[in-house]
Amino acid sequence: MINASEQISVATKTEKLDLVCVGAILGAYGVEGEVRIKSFCVEPSDIVKFSPLWEVDGQRQYVLSGLTPRKVGFTTRLGGIKTKEAADALKGVKLFAHRSEFAQLDDDEFYHADLIGMTVYDLDEKKLGYIKSIQNYGAGDLIEVATASKTKTHLVPFSRAVVPKVDVRLGHIVVDQRVSEGFEQKQ
Repeated sequence: MINASEQISVATKTEKLDLVCVGAILGAYGVEGEVRIKSFCVEPSDIVKFSPLWEVDGQRQYVLSGLTPRKVGFTTRLGGIKTKEAADALKGVKLFAHRSEFAQLDDDEFYHADLIGMTVYDLDEKKLGYIKSIQNYGAGDLIEVATASKTKTHLVPFSRAVVPKVDVRLGHIVVDQRVSEGFEQKQ
């Protein structure tokens, strides 16, 4: 399962290629072409299960060879990367896996990548905005909702009590009014 514990929207999904971001290259490690990577998987070491990983355009792939835990993320070798300069050039590259490689989930489980961009409604079916990202600062997932006017965002706890309905097929969620107060509502 993919986790979104970063402040950036790590659940970037490229619709056309059906790729989901599972990590990012942080930079070089050492002088022999190893790279530092950050995994966005719930179990961080699971990133290796998706190897080879792809760049966002699906044109370049990276085969992970070994995974060594570090204080921040992991170090690994990427096929074809032999020098520190080549590894440094990849800093910031996001790593993607094919959606078809993900496990099937139960009805009440969701990949964050599937939630990003969904429309958010309150219990009275008033549009509140859309899901901009999923955050987690250690106390559980929070949905970042951008208002319909896109001038504000609100963090909403992602729990059954606050979000009683998630419809991936229709692309929307419903948020309880008690937490939707203060949203700019579009009629």
